[in-house]
Amino acid sequence: MENSGALDTAANALLLDGFGRVLEGIETLLESADPELLRFRPSKNTNHIAWLIWHLCRVQDDHFVHLANKLWPETLVEQRWVVDGWRPRFHLPYTELDTGYGHSSGQVEAFAMFESEYLLGYYRSVHQFTGGVLGKLADSDFSKIVDRRWDPPVTAGVRLVSVLNETTKHLGQAEFIQGIFADRA
Repeated sequence: MENSGALDTAANALLLDGFGRVLEGIETLLESADPELLRFRPSKNTNHIAWLIWHLCRVQDDHFVHLANKLWPETLVEQRWVVDGWRPRFHLPYTELDTGYGHSSGQVEAFAMFESEYLLGYYRSVHQFTGGVLGKLADSDFSKIVDRRWDPPVTAGVRLVSVLNETTKHLGQAEFIQGIFADRA
């Protein structure tokens, strides 16, 4: 009998745990972060923590919305960035749905929102949406094609692992920068 999408599948549980760990890491990092730490760049071409956290939020938001709309087109959803009103609160000089992918050092420098509560609030909103999507997944959804722009086409399972990989990499980069900042003192 095929799973109806309940959270008792091993894949759902692993993904929930993985994204839960990202949330815990972001909370730990941001709850003690001040604007000086969030804007610190160890070199002129290094991303700062605020940009890294924003970028991982944007990627997860963008990709989970795309995934949900591909798997369940009858329930068209929008990014938390837009529907929850985060974009105007951040006052960024980027296009509405920019995720930061491919940003230059100058574009990172133009990022000027260093309020940890906004970054944390946005991630919590994305994380809640992520949990909702993961909670709806049936075992059969993992093999469905969600992006034909690649060869081979990307399945939902591959996309989910890719997003988890991307978010953990950027969280790790932010934690590394936090360590460099702490060593300066």
